Amino acid sequence: IKSENAMLQAIILVDKERDIDVGTYVKHAKAAVDEAIARGEIELPGGYNVFWSGQYEYMQRAQARLRLIVPITVGVIFLLLYFNFKSVIESLIVMLSLPFAIVGGIWLMYLMNFDMSIAVGVGFIALAGVAAETGVIMLVFLDLAYKKRQEEGPMTKTKLYDAIMEGAVLRVRPKMMTVVAIMGGLLPLFWGAGTGSRVMRRIAAPMVGGMVSSTVLTLIVIPAIYMIWKRIVIWREKRKQEAEIES
Repeated sequence: IKSENAMLQAIILVDKERDIDVGTYVKHAKAAVDEAIARGEIELPGGYNVFWSGQYEYMQRAQARLRLIVPITVGVIFLLLYFNFKSVIESLIVMLSLPFAIVGGIWLMYLMNFDMSIAVGVGFIALAGVAAETGVIMLVFLDLAYKKRQEEGPMTKTKLYDAIMEGAVLRVRPKMMTVVAIMGGLLPLFWGAGTGSRVMRRIAAPMVGGMVSSTVLTLIVIPAIYMIWKRIVIWREKRKQEAEIES
C-alpha cells in the first residue's frame, strides 16, 4: 500500500504524445478531468483528491526557482554594468540588448520546434550575460571615440557624428570577432549528438539565436541611441554655457 504525507495514494501513469509539451498536456488534461467531475461523469468519494505529479510537478518547482533566479540575474548584470560605467543611462543602454536577444532566442526555438524547459531557461540566463557583454564592447568603443573628440575641443554635432562613425563602424571587426568566437563555441553544443545532446541543444539554441539578434541591435540600435543621448548632453551643456555668459 503506497502512501505519501500519511495519506494513501493510487498512481495512474499517463504517457503523453511526443509532439506536445508536458505543461500544455497537463493543462488540457486537468481541464478535461475537472469538466468530467463537474458533469458528474467522475465521482470522487469523500476525502479523495486528484494531484498531478511526475515531470509536471518537477517542472512547476523548476519554474518557481527560475521566477526567482531570472530577476536576480538581471539585477546583478545591471549592478555590474553600473560599477563599470558609473552611469545609469549607459547601463540602461546596454540592458536594451537583453529584450532583442530574447526575441532571437525565441525565434530559433520556434524554428527548431523546442518547447520551454529548464534547459531552455538556463540558456536564456546565459544569453543575458553574453548579450550584455557584446553591448559593453560597443559602448566602450563609443565612449573612447567620444572622449577622444572631446579632448580636441568643444563638442559639436559634427564631432559627435565622427565619434559615432569611429566607435561603431570602424571597430566592427573586433566586435564581430567577439561574437563569432562566442557562437563558434556554442555550435558544437548545438549540433552535437550522443548522451546529453538533447539537453545541451536546448541550452545552446536560445544563445545562438539571441546572439544573432543582439548583434544586429549592438551594431545598429545602440549607436543610434548613444547619438541621441549625447546630442541631449551637448545641447544641455550649450544652454548652460549661454546662461553663464548672460549672467
